[in-house]
Amino acid sequence: MSSDFYIAFIQPYAGIIIKICRAYGYSQEDFEDLYQEVCLQVWRTKDNFRGNSEWSTWIYRISLNVCLTIQKKETNKTHQILSLDSIPEVQSNDSSFDQEDSLSELYKAIKQLSDIDKAIILLYLEEKSYKEIAEIIGTNFSNIGVKIQRIKNKLKKLLK
Repeated sequence: MSSDFYIAFIQPYAGIIIKICRAYGYSQEDFEDLYQEVCLQVWRTKDNFRGNSEWSTWIYRISLNVCLTIQKKETNKTHQILSLDSIPEVQSNDSSFDQEDSLSELYKAIKQLSDIDKAIILLYLEEKSYKEIAEIIGTNFSNIGVKIQRIKNKLKKLLK
């Protein structure tokens, strides 16, 4: 993979990749492996991108597919919770302790969700439209609103 490709087509979307890899990785090593594999798959499949959707949608789909595939292969592996301190920095202006602690708790709760619920809530938190969420995860648009409400309720219970 050339550095030009990385700078032009991956780095601007690193935040998306990091959030998804963080939700599916349970250790720093997992996170790094997932991030590297996602970048590699984006590069390998770049010629398959037809432009029918946004590049960011393509990045989301690849990121989710890679993470889900690798997670299925390693379901019996014992995992440690990924600490917020070990995540690479992504353009953050406010690094207050309370926000980091809250974010860490939210990610812990998200990790307890099913794979599909994780994907939906991550996309929702990225402020994707219901249509975009349905397109990325490959489901029916009409069910997304109901699923998001149910996921929010699950997260509220997990965070209490």
